[in-house]
Amino acid sequence: MSAFDKDRATGREGGTDERAPIAEDLRKLILREPDVILDDQDVMRALVDARDKAQGANVVDLRGIAMERLETRLVRLEDTHRSVIAAAYENLAGTNMIQRAVLRMLDPVDFESFLRDLTGEVADILRVDALRLVLETVQSDEMPAVRRLDGVLSVAGAGFIEAYLDGGPHAPERPVTLRASDGTSYDVYGSRAPDIRSEACLRLDFGTGRLPGLLVLGSSDPHQFTPQHGTDLLAFFAGVFERSMRRWLS
Repeated sequence: MSAFDKDRATGREGGTDERAPIAEDLRKLILREPDVILDDQDVMRALVDARDKAQGANVVDLRGIAMERLETRLVRLEDTHRSVIAAAYENLAGTNMIQRAVLRMLDPVDFESFLRDLTGEVADILRVDALRLVLETVQSDEMPAVRRLDGVLSVAGAGFIEAYLDGGPHAPERPVTLRASDGTSYDVYGSRAPDIRSEACLRLDFGTGRLPGLLVLGSSDPHQFTPQHGTDLLAFFAGVFERSMRRWLS
């Protein structure tokens, strides 16, 4: 074999190497710490791409395809993991908020303070802009107690709550309704009505022989209460409030 043939066989022509050798210090680093390369997704992707190019277009790399699919699944799994953790933290924060509101609601020793706290610390804890209690009654709304509690208590005639929550002839009756508000519910929110853009409506059952009630939480944020949100915590809060009201009414 001639010297020219030897050069061709070893990838050299005219005594010059066609491929530049890797720097010795970089080579030693890779051999000493190969995990650095394996843990770097961009570097590994570049190496795989270079290998695919070297194989040519006619070679199907099944292992490479499988690795790409596994990588896609890993990314999806990580996204799901983050979403689950975020939802868990959000649920924990919501639980703590409801617990604090319930404890504050149980503090007052008289009925008037109990109701006034709804628009004070309880509303602040729940991060709502308005909190109103609607009671159906056959009496006049000019009662002194109603005037004193203006801003938290509204009275309405029998059937008002059903009409207010009417979602259509086929809508199911829910203990908690989350929905948007158009800012025109003056009968419930009074002068605060134009500011309300979403609301949570909690049905209240005060027992046999008593007309129903409605606890309404209003927010200026149109996204705070939407039908896509869960209602378990609000249903629990409504249950505690309902039982507290039964105690006061008895």
